[in-house]
Amino acid sequence: MAATRLSGGHVVITPDIDTVWQWLDQVPDPEIPVISLVDLGVVRDVGYFGKKLRITLSPTYSGCPATRVIEQDVRKKLSVKGVDDVIINQQISPPWTTDWMSEKGKAKLQEFGIAPPSAKGQPEACPICGSANVSLASQFGSTPCKAHWRCDMCLESFDYFKCI
Repeated sequence: MAATRLSGGHVVITPDIDTVWQWLDQVPDPEIPVISLVDLGVVRDVGYFGKKLRITLSPTYSGCPATRVIEQDVRKKLSVKGVDDVIINQQISPPWTTDWMSEKGKAKLQEFGIAPPSAKGQPEACPICGSANVSLASQFGSTPCKAHWRCDMCLESFDYFKCI
């Protein structure tokens, strides 16, 4: 990481790209705080535009109510690390997809009690007891990207992160 001292004693931090990715991996999703923005696949690119750090974010869908909070959380994390000269781009094309989620992120969802997205378009198993006997309770869950399901074995209800 490079630091440059400017006139007046102000120091500008210029972190390397890998360091910035590590910092962003510590920023939790505001709606599902057990998963980071990196593991969710929302952080699409990190680079420099001249001397400014440029972060590209893709919201989980274009009307996501957490988009501004995500941007604020990214700016706050970088500011705490000494990086204030940041450009944040919102990229909606190509649209975000659950394919961009990391395996680590999917495992964190499962551990938290949220069934991760599945190629089948429905939960593989109940995240609580592991039973494959599950039923759709409602296509609408606690957030627009989740559906509400019920386990027919343990009778617990749970969210399923929809495939998008």
